[in-house]
Amino acid sequence: MPFYPSLGFLVFGSRLRRLSEYFLSEVNKVYEQQGIPFDASWFPVFYLLSRHQPLSLTAIADELEVSHSAISQLVTSLRKKGWVTTKASKEDGRRQEVMFTKKGQALLLQLEPVWEAVTAAMEQMAGEHAESRRILAGIAALEASLDEVSLSERISRHLSSYTQTTTA
Repeated sequence: MPFYPSLGFLVFGSRLRRLSEYFLSEVNKVYEQQGIPFDASWFPVFYLLSRHQPLSLTAIADELEVSHSAISQLVTSLRKKGWVTTKASKEDGRRQEVMFTKKGQALLLQLEPVWEAVTAAMEQMAGEHAESRRILAGIAALEASLDEVSLSERISRHLSSYTQTTTA
């Protein structure tokens, strides 16, 4: 049996990371083949802005469930490329709002067909096996379980019971 499948949940995170890195790499190949100077890691911010703008850095960070610092760095990178701009919020001058520039809007028009093709290809792939069709629901269920009790807390509980049985 291959290494990863033989270890089950012990390498679950490693398998997800490996799969995620593979997907991002493959999508980046498509961007490159299409002559689009875009990295798949920028997708979440671009997608959010494509649906609603301007958005504050805090709103983006909250929606994507990442740190404000990470979003600030990503937006700074996108601003240097000329794709987004920021301005102080009219309601609260301390808050920065992010929106596309004309160059960013033009890029978005190139990106949207790729996003549609990615969705179609992933749906096709998921349809090839019954288990694959359930992957998104399974991930959502895992995320809901982790919202209730973190993985580290679950591991600690098992370690406590393991320690109690080995010392008894």
